[in-house]
Amino acid sequence: MARYADDLALAHMLADTADAIALPRFRALDLRVEAKPDLTPVTDADTAVEKALRATLARTRPRDGVLGEEFGATEAAAGPGSRQWVIDPIDGTKNFVRGVPIWATLVALMEGSEPVVGLVSAPALGRRWWAAKGHGAYAGRHTATATPIRVSGVRRLADASFCYSSLHGWEEAGRLDAMLDLMRRSWRQRAYGDFYGYMLVAEGAVDIMVEPELSLWDLAALVPIVTEAGGTFTDLAGRPGPSGGSAIVTNGALHEDVLTRLGTGYMSGMPA
Repeated sequence: MARYADDLALAHMLADTADAIALPRFRALDLRVEAKPDLTPVTDADTAVEKALRATLARTRPRDGVLGEEFGATEAAAGPGSRQWVIDPIDGTKNFVRGVPIWATLVALMEGSEPVVGLVSAPALGRRWWAAKGHGAYAGRHTATATPIRVSGVRRLADASFCYSSLHGWEEAGRLDAMLDLMRRSWRQRAYGDFYGYMLVAEGAVDIMVEPELSLWDLAALVPIVTEAGGTFTDLAGRPGPSGGSAIVTNGALHEDVLTRLGTGYMSGMPA
């Protein structure tokens, strides 16, 4: 932990800044919302949070790179293969715009392609989750109220609580039938969506979370939290980590079954 203690403390400071900016804009009558080129919404809170976090990182970690959803990549002064902070200023912007309190700021530190620190701050829920490589995963309102979190021990799909974001992406990926089959075979199905499903897996409240299409800033902060809590985090091809553009996340015991039914096994025609 000593190796990442300062980085984790900085991630909390960044989250404090983000919370102070974003929470007053949540449900604000004068919130400004625009459409990005991909037609997804961006608010004045998204851009203000990312600008503030970039300014802090430029001052405190000038040799580290930064990748953010709204303003792209700033290369690390130390060169390729060094450290990079990955920021999603508001994950769940559509929820934010509609007044749904399930949104969060995601902050990750990556060393090369590996996320080694991850923090998720959801101030409208009064919750924060964080982890550092080799240190375990924690949740609470802040570090002073932190408790360790751990994935569930559920071992059968028939007993599993299954979480997803929506069905549209799975239909576009040609995997809707496999998705519906998984839902029918699981004990319970809920579409919590965005960061929240992953945090529920890490806490052991649900057992599976899947999404077919994602960006690095959607995933990087989630990986250390899930894996340090004992879970398994891969893309649909079974590759670990956040770089595959998709996610199958489980408590570990269920991973091969889900991957076979929805991921690599499904694509290769393996039987259900």
